[in-house]
Amino acid sequence: MVRLLAKLLIRDRENTSDPAVRQAYGTLCGAVGIALNALLFAAKYLAGAITGSIAVMADAFNNLSDAGSSLITLVGFRISGKRNDSEHPFGHGRLEYIAGLIVSMIIILMGFDLGRDSVKKIFAPEPVSFSLLSLGILCASILVKLYMAMYNRAIGRRIHSVAMAATAMDSLSDVVATSAVLVSTLVGRFTGVNIDAWVGALVSVMILRAGYCAARDTISPLLGNPPDPEFVRQVEEIVKSYAPVRGIHDLVVHDYGAGRVMISLHAEVSADGDLMELHDVIDTIERRLSRELKCQAVIHMDPVNTDDEATTQARERVTRLLRDRLHPGVTVHDFRMVTGPTHTNVIFDAVIPLEIDRSEEQLKTEIRKLVQEMDSTWFAVVTVDRPYADMQ
Repeated sequence: MVRLLAKLLIRDRENTSDPAVRQAYGTLCGAVGIALNALLFAAKYLAGAITGSIAVMADAFNNLSDAGSSLITLVGFRISGKRNDSEHPFGHGRLEYIAGLIVSMIIILMGFDLGRDSVKKIFAPEPVSFSLLSLGILCASILVKLYMAMYNRAIGRRIHSVAMAATAMDSLSDVVATSAVLVSTLVGRFTGVNIDAWVGALVSVMILRAGYCAARDTISPLLGNPPDPEFVRQVEEIVKSYAPVRGIHDLVVHDYGAGRVMISLHAEVSADGDLMELHDVIDTIERRLSRELKCQAVIHMDPVNTDDEATTQARERVTRLLRDRLHPGVTVHDFRMVTGPTHTNVIFDAVIPLEIDRSEEQLKTEIRKLVQEMDSTWFAVVTVDRPYADMQ
């Protein structure tokens, strides 16, 4: 159904890198989610009222919270698609994450409320009647929720949406919860054992877990996730494909929502190259990154001395030393040497992996000591960097 609606309603639907197409997919899935969850709520509420089952009622209100979640997601997609303005120069893309966070809070509150009612029923149980209508509604609900999980997951992957991935996870948890309610109904019918309130409590725990997972997955991009390794690989591949570029470092990716990615990096070029020609190459790379990866790029040229064999060998020695003694992932850049009458200043930046949990000053002291052990006439003037992207 969603695929058919997308075919009918979304222009250029295959171009998911277009923010307008992405917003249209989010709006469509949100609208379908509202409609389906509202229907499930009405049907389960009716079944719960007929049978007196707290578990069915809990599942019904779970679907009502899902309808509210779909509404917030829909609104979030609509607002996140707004153009940038003077107050928000980077656009409104992160509102999609905020919408997901609001959804998770609603889910958690609903879970607490239903858990409280279930605990009351455990200590004061009430009889539950069997109904073929409620049985049919629960079976239909499982099928509908499986369908919702599949289309939300598929489209979420297609448009790279954290909010829709969280919605798919919530739908899968609903399948498990409704299956538990179905089992409790059948157990009560064929054994006479009333486990309705206990299943209601179990459903509330599942709802709380879904809310926690949704909150975790939406808070993470707000705080700042590491960039997608495939995106980093593409950036490296494009930049290094130009002959004047000898290497890159200090790649930083700022994600302000889909279609609003900004990157900055340092490109190493020969110190003897023609400045105007090099500048033209850098401009060309920036335009290509923008065109192919849909991002705004700022590239800083780093001149390196490629003809001084002594400096090249010294850089290789220092790099090997730090990888052997500190961490195999250490990299070195902006390496140069200034020789004086009594000692040689070895000046460089060292990129230290985040797994090394030591302060910047501790690392500087340790690196200076290691370099001086290697050559007593060398004094390391080191700047410690931390990686913002996993680069090879």
